[in-house]
Amino acid sequence: MKPDDGYIAYIVNPKSGATSSKLTGRQFEQYLVQKGFEVRVSLTASLEDACELATDAAVDYDCGLVVAVGGDGTVREVAHGLEGSDKPLLIVPCGTENLLANELGFDEKLKTIITTFEAGYIRPLDLGSANGKCFTSIAGFGFDGEVVKQVSQQREGHIDYFDYFWPIWRTFWNYKFGAMKVEVDGEEIFDGRGLVFVGNISRYAMGLQVLHYADFGDGLLDVCIYKCASQVHLVKHSVMTVLKQHAYSSDVIYRQGENISVSSEASDIETEIDGDPGPALPMQIEVIPQAVNCLVPEGAKPAGIRTRIIRAIG
Repeated sequence: MKPDDGYIAYIVNPKSGATSSKLTGRQFEQYLVQKGFEVRVSLTASLEDACELATDAAVDYDCGLVVAVGGDGTVREVAHGLEGSDKPLLIVPCGTENLLANELGFDEKLKTIITTFEAGYIRPLDLGSANGKCFTSIAGFGFDGEVVKQVSQQREGHIDYFDYFWPIWRTFWNYKFGAMKVEVDGEEIFDGRGLVFVGNISRYAMGLQVLHYADFGDGLLDVCIYKCASQVHLVKHSVMTVLKQHAYSSDVIYRQGENISVSSEASDIETEIDGDPGPALPMQIEVIPQAVNCLVPEGAKPAGIRTRIIRAIG
């Protein structure tokens, strides 16, 4: 990209990120200005505001690039606003997990962001739509939905991994594994107690490859169902996931599809999308193929656990 290709819409969530990641966002802005680019910075007041800012940039002929500086929620809403537009998106990850940024190969280094910008390598990104609500990465049902609910209720500004410790601990001991029914492209594949994940990327929290075969641009969503009715069974699934062997287990169902339905007769099944509380069940999920053009590090692999921890603790 050259300065005369248009201005850069720089959408920043000022509440997102540890100190080091916020510094990266400011340093990249300074780099762009020094290179002669017109950078129009907008600070978001809410997630909805991020979507509106991106929507405005998407239809502005004079805008050449949109940069999202924030966590998964901010990136999700900016991507939603750019859906169907030819405006490329560059992510400056500043959240706790940054699931999508990690999957695309971004680490904690400013150099990686600059190199990605200069190379201009673009890959299309699919989006998911859950009851009409956009997501970029993973939707979870059951255990992790309950954890996200508890974290959200006690959240005040930026969070880190330690904010998840007690919610996970309490949920582990108190969770009742409710029954859910899952259909993929019209075929019922599961009806029972367990944990369900539907997503667009392979790695979840702490780099666990829950959706082992997911590709964010293949036009499909991956579904992983852990048949689970007890805490002991959950521990077994956790170990198998860490060892990257869960997808081959007889008590795990793994599928891919374009349309997924998740429902339950229970009223207390919590959901989450991209780390935020999600819509209530029943939920209809569909893929939106190649919805956004993303600038990504060419040839990069998903970020490892070290990168994720460094970024989260700042």
